Amino acid sequence: MDLNCSRCHQPVQDGYCYCPSCGLPQLVYSAENSGDEGQSTRWDRAVRDASAVDWKSALRSILPLAIPAGILCSTLSPVGIFGLLMVGGAAAWAVALYMRRQRPAWITVGAGARIGLVCGLLAGAMAFAMSGCELYTQRYVLHQGSQIDTDWKKFVDLDMQFSHQFSGWIGTPESSQIQAQEAQEQKWMLSPEGHAGIVIADFAFGSFLLAIFAMAGGALGARRLARQRQS
Repeated sequence: MDLNCSRCHQPVQDGYCYCPSCGLPQLVYSAENSGDEGQSTRWDRAVRDASAVDWKSALRSILPLAIPAGILCSTLSPVGIFGLLMVGGAAAWAVALYMRRQRPAWITVGAGARIGLVCGLLAGAMAFAMSGCELYTQRYVLHQGSQIDTDWKKFVDLDMQFSHQFSGWIGTPESSQIQAQEAQEQKWMLSPEGHAGIVIADFAFGSFLLAIFAMAGGALGARRLARQRQS
């Protein structure tokens, strides 16, 4: 007979010593070797909290997936936006590998999200580092700095051109003050400091997105595996 958890009120199958949703230890009822039938006794073995994460075991599942996922999400790889989905899948896979090592093999959705977050942070750091190494190699080892600067200037010019067109679409008047601000912004973007700052901000934002998608993938993976084991 299935019971409901006293904390989260989710169904708990008969014989399980903890809730698969929130990890709360449950009471096990047994009428064997007892003078009072129906008397409740607590489980006499150590119960692993399903909401806690054994990070030593989790990292053994995360590292083999996060590192190659981060490399594939860097500018060295042509996967582009699909890298977000790839990291989410890697986080779900890491949760599955971690659950196989656990006895009992249950973790909560929150624990899966934390595993996914660590997977995403490691993948984002790897993608950030590999992308930075690629730029450094192109500029200082392969001496392609002039080509990089030329491509960047073209990008900035297109961005400013689009800004002017957008101002015309919404009817914003082109005053001398606005033109001076745009010229100053363009000058900063073309400076080495501005170029480096924009590239670093772009890499950081990409790493942030990888962490968010990985956290979602870990949570969904934990929930899907829990439902499969409950069915």
